[in-house]
Amino acid sequence: MSTATSPPVKAQQPLTGKAAVRAVREAFSGSVASFFAVLIALLWTIPVFGLFINSFRSREDAATTGWWNFFVHPSFSLAGYQEVLTGSGGLVLPLVNSLAITIPATIIPIFVASMAAYALAWMRFRGSDWIFFGIFALQVVPLQMALVPLQQYYVHGLQIGGFTVLPSPGINGSIAQIWLTHTMFSLPLAIFLIHNFIAQLPASLIEAAKVDGASHLRIFRSIVLPLSLPAIASFAIFQFLWVWNDLLVAKTFGGTSPDSQPVTARMQTLTGSYGSRLDLLAPAGFLTIVIPLIVFLSLQRYFVRGLLAGSVKG
Repeated sequence: MSTATSPPVKAQQPLTGKAAVRAVREAFSGSVASFFAVLIALLWTIPVFGLFINSFRSREDAATTGWWNFFVHPSFSLAGYQEVLTGSGGLVLPLVNSLAITIPATIIPIFVASMAAYALAWMRFRGSDWIFFGIFALQVVPLQMALVPLQQYYVHGLQIGGFTVLPSPGINGSIAQIWLTHTMFSLPLAIFLIHNFIAQLPASLIEAAKVDGASHLRIFRSIVLPLSLPAIASFAIFQFLWVWNDLLVAKTFGGTSPDSQPVTARMQTLTGSYGSRLDLLAPAGFLTIVIPLIVFLSLQRYFVRGLLAGSVKG
């Protein structure tokens, strides 16, 4: 009596390459993923929408009723914006200070990190890997641990055993002290992100440019920098938002003078000592949201353009 044997079942092989990318893309573009994406977007948008509605309500209505009562008993007032912008201790100067801090603290790390990333990725020299690992390890150092030593350096300089190794830069209490601090703290992450992107560029492009006699500066400016726009744009977005919304560094190095305070530090004192002007938080908060939102939407357009320009046909 003969028995039929079933063919062996082949074990499913893990997906790799384009098949894996296609499977992940299909999983995140399904109906369930789209539903949760819309739900998260709504939950994220509702507080911002409530902040926007509350910023146009009078002081009495904002203090006694919730923002959703605007649709039942609508009331419209620009007194909060007027006081925030033109009142004593308003946000006009802090907004300018925030721009004066955030723009250099975003441009300078990109400028330095992109050149350092190119040198570590394509200018091989002895100890380059150890330098990159050391820069990567700096990311685990908590920012709070460096605040006091950094403040001592700004005031007294770097001293070892009573001997001054580096003199004080003489920027204590100024805006330059804040954006320089943000630049220091952001460089390890910037170098790490941009290096990982630059290192993945095809070696044939760099070799062809070297054969044509291009110097490292020409290769960096004409080939590497345009192809690295996706990494640079993404880091610029996160760096701008991080510096703009920062409060710890602003309170530590900004001092108490309104001439050097950014908008986040000014908002903390806007409500008064006993919170008697909580109604001003809504218009002030919405004003601080507008500028990062404009920057994000603008850089997102360049980010998409950089993705297209950075594609390499094989």
